[in-house]
Amino acid sequence: MAAPDTHRAIDAVWRIESAALIAGLTRMVRDVGLAEDLAQDALVAALERWPESGIPENPGAWLMGTAKHRAIDRLRRDQLLIRKYQELGVRLEAPAPAPEPEEPQEGEIGDNLLRLVFMTCHPVLNAESRVALTLRLLGGLSTDEIARAFLAPEPTVAQRIVRAKRTLTQERVPFEVPRGADLSERLSSVLEVLYLIFNEGYAATSGDEWIRPALCEDALRLGRILSELAPREAEVHGLSALMEIQASRLGARISASGEPILLLDQNRARWDHLLIRRGLEALERAEQLGGRGPYVLQASIAACHARARTAAETDWARIVALYDELVQRMPSPVVELNRAVAVSMSSGPAAGLELVDRLIDEPTLRDYHLLPSVRADFLRKLGRLDEARVEFERAASLTRNVCERDLLLSRAAGCRSSEL
Repeated sequence: MAAPDTHRAIDAVWRIESAALIAGLTRMVRDVGLAEDLAQDALVAALERWPESGIPENPGAWLMGTAKHRAIDRLRRDQLLIRKYQELGVRLEAPAPAPEPEEPQEGEIGDNLLRLVFMTCHPVLNAESRVALTLRLLGGLSTDEIARAFLAPEPTVAQRIVRAKRTLTQERVPFEVPRGADLSERLSSVLEVLYLIFNEGYAATSGDEWIRPALCEDALRLGRILSELAPREAEVHGLSALMEIQASRLGARISASGEPILLLDQNRARWDHLLIRRGLEALERAEQLGGRGPYVLQASIAACHARARTAAETDWARIVALYDELVQRMPSPVVELNRAVAVSMSSGPAAGLELVDRLIDEPTLRDYHLLPSVRADFLRKLGRLDEARVEFERAASLTRNVCERDLLLSRAAGCRSSEL
């Protein structure tokens, strides 16, 4: 295997294994910053050795074994340094030894990834830092990817991550799943994290791939565990329902050659109906609990698509009504943009364009590629092809995802003809 191919394969392995690796290391060393450093050391070792030796049969175990050796080496260096200082007569207060990891008791959740989620969503961190750090450690996202997900400057997100890791270490935040009131306190942040991780898998912000199923699978698995952990929380079931239904479309979102397929063009026979059933059942549980929060409402919107046998049968009027309620509960320019799409399907592209044009000067959407993309689609349907082409090209210049860029440029090229 050529080195560039090996490096791409290593990157894929890292995307899949990094979260479990960091979670396992955090359980051992009880320091999330140190755990990430050790995981990065193991990645560097893989980049040095695997191009020559080949990728091992169990790359996750190889990375964990290498990281453990690095941890032992670092511990020995620290102990040696302390002894040297003592020999020189320098009085040092030795750091308290990390406690031995406890094995989960029967009935407890022994999932390191879930423990890591709750650790990084501890109240000692502000909301933005909790989400950014967890996306970095569990989602394997780069700082740039997180910044784009947040629609925030990259240096700001980088500072949040550094400060968050330092705070967790200084405050000795435990590596555990909380109980009782502490669990409820951290649930909203955990749900937001899982939502963003899933969305990054469902529509990758950058890279060569349109979707990253491994991220969706991680978010789904953690969402299912949370549903068992907090069975009376409607929003937990709402998020699980949303992810199950959205995940059901993954197999239909790309062609055999890897090209994106938009929702209305998808072959619904390729949707995973088992996941749809799971999602509808989770939505029913959320509604029985009286849930009308943002995740329950978004799941209800997804359910409208899932229940429609064809795109033409979609109940767009109900979707608009659900977006009206969602806008009231979760005001957001992105929600307004999604609502405009629903309005265009219900009342025509002119009505959708009127709503989108109100968002043009919204600062948080200035570099958001979906704003010109949606506007271009409305213009195309209205026959204003030259304007649509310009907007599709602008959207293509803003996205960092190669597949999405190619799709947008293809749609721009289609606007050069008189065919709609």
